[in-house]
Amino acid sequence: MDDLSLIIDNYSDSTLENKGHKIKQKKFVIKTQNQKKLCEEIFRSDLVFGIGPAGTGKTFLSIACAVQLYEEKKIERIILTRPAVEAGERLGFLPGDLVQKIDPYLKPLYDSLYYFLSFDKVNKLIEKNTIEIVPLAYMRGRTLEKAFIILDEAQNSTKVQMKMFLTRIGKGSKVVITGDPTQTDLPSNTESGLSNVELLFSKINGIKFVKFKSQDVVRHRLVKEIIKAYEKNGQ
Repeated sequence: MDDLSLIIDNYSDSTLENKGHKIKQKKFVIKTQNQKKLCEEIFRSDLVFGIGPAGTGKTFLSIACAVQLYEEKKIERIILTRPAVEAGERLGFLPGDLVQKIDPYLKPLYDSLYYFLSFDKVNKLIEKNTIEIVPLAYMRGRTLEKAFIILDEAQNSTKVQMKMFLTRIGKGSKVVITGDPTQTDLPSNTESGLSNVELLFSKINGIKFVKFKSQDVVRHRLVKEIIKAYEKNGQ
């Protein structure tokens, strides 16, 4: 398939023009139909699930859309969150302050932000709480309005955490939830919060699902073949 490019500046409710897109001089290209569909649904809907293998650009494109909407003043804040499941969410047992404790789990989110915004600008926006990068456990009790909220690695959230997160959504906010159900790090006796979301929410107006496949992988060609091999083996 030829590269599909996307310009987010000129989007409408019904279509997105196929052109190169820049955010702060950083050009990127939509490479698959499902990547294009994800961006379209983010602009059309308030809650979007991007589900599928690693390496398909789910998080990168979600952050691109978040930055674009922030620069257009359509949202006031960007909030990025992940379950810190490797630490069992017991961050108090790790050395250092909160930032030092959670940085290893959230670094991929920083990497995408730094692609679109300068290092200095990202840090300034974090200082102003315009951008927040927090572990999922710290979302409890909050109401998030006029924000673009991304829950990444959602397969590592529990059902209780997923319900908690979804009920944080306030007025004027958009939410994108990404994950790969085949790569959960939860204990074997704990069911992922991503496991039944489509069954629960597929008929609710304003909630959309975009499913990625191995064909959408945009990393090294071997990653695509590795995912296919696992799929054939039922893993």
